[in-house]
Amino acid sequence: MDEEQKDHLKSYGIAFWVLKNQQEVDWLLNYRGGSFMMKYDKNIEDECKIRGVSYQVIADAAATQIITEVSDPSVNMDLVKLQKAPKMAVYSPKSKLPWDDAVTLVLKYAEIPYEVLYDEEVIKGDLPKYDWLHLHHEDFTGQFSKFYAAYRYAQWYNDDVKSQNAMAKKLGFQKVSQMKLAVAEHIRDFCAGGGFLFAMCSGTDTFDIALASSNTDICGPMFDGDAVDPAAQNKLDYTQTFAFQNFQLDMNPESHQFSNIDVTPTRQVERTRDFFTLFDFSAKWDVVPSMLTQNHDKVIKGFMGLTTAFNKNRLKPGVTIMGEMKTGNEARYIHGEFGKGQWTFYGGHDPEDYQHAVGDPPTDLKLHPNSPGYRLILNNVLFPAANKKKQKT
Repeated sequence: MDEEQKDHLKSYGIAFWVLKNQQEVDWLLNYRGGSFMMKYDKNIEDECKIRGVSYQVIADAAATQIITEVSDPSVNMDLVKLQKAPKMAVYSPKSKLPWDDAVTLVLKYAEIPYEVLYDEEVIKGDLPKYDWLHLHHEDFTGQFSKFYAAYRYAQWYNDDVKSQNAMAKKLGFQKVSQMKLAVAEHIRDFCAGGGFLFAMCSGTDTFDIALASSNTDICGPMFDGDAVDPAAQNKLDYTQTFAFQNFQLDMNPESHQFSNIDVTPTRQVERTRDFFTLFDFSAKWDVVPSMLTQNHDKVIKGFMGLTTAFNKNRLKPGVTIMGEMKTGNEARYIHGEFGKGQWTFYGGHDPEDYQHAVGDPPTDLKLHPNSPGYRLILNNVLFPAANKKKQKT
């Protein structure tokens, strides 16, 4: 999985395919870019050839030597066993909206199977059937991604508002914001019970904002038919959130911002200088973040989104920053625990489309088979399959 790999992204699909066929995979942390090793099987070799994935067949003695090398206490490497393919779910609307989701794009490209569910399935209690949940570009506050100012006359926007209101009524809620809060609470409980949550773009901060504002109304009349609670800011309960605290809401309906968690409006970074750096964790002591940051490149190209990056001053104590732009005081890739489960938030919309706009065509991952930004997503896909040691630091 170093620079010699022709298709890093499809390599994860091979690892997942092996797990689906009831075979184990050894994930060699920090060994040649975080390589995968498994017992030889001609079917696996054939699958690598079909999918265009680079591989090497090695003798048992060479495999033993590699295990000895990564196990050496003096090197920053380790071996983690992947034992069972996680059951994957993507929280995404069934209707087509004029943007694409990086996670579903890469899952399809890597040929990793997943099921789509949305508000109705979540409210009905389907989440415990799954091991891993991704939150697509979403607004859990009930403000329809704050697209009102720019798109309130667009057909797709009005269709989405109508559809969401109809579903809220069907499920017994008076407002979309109440339905989305209930969904967020189900997702919180899923994670508390041992589930793995991965979110990108506005699926990150709006999730926490919804949980924090459960006892107040932060939606203007154009969103839910009645006025904002003038005391909403003071009624926020940060004890309910996963990652963020002490944030200030932006309740201006003409603004695209939800709060000052996201640094998009204040960041002054030229595209040519927009990069973030992955932390170099101890593979033997900090196994979880080491898995989530496996890559052939430690400097990742930045990319924007409705939520681009997180203000480090708004992070809760205990949140692990795995990728940051230090000069901008912004975190791009963060992780934490909640109950028995774990979550990862990744800022930005599409790692290979710097400023993905509404209506832009989807990214063709055939043109980006070695994308380090997309690799971070796939690290999270395999994460629940691992037999992990407890983090020490």
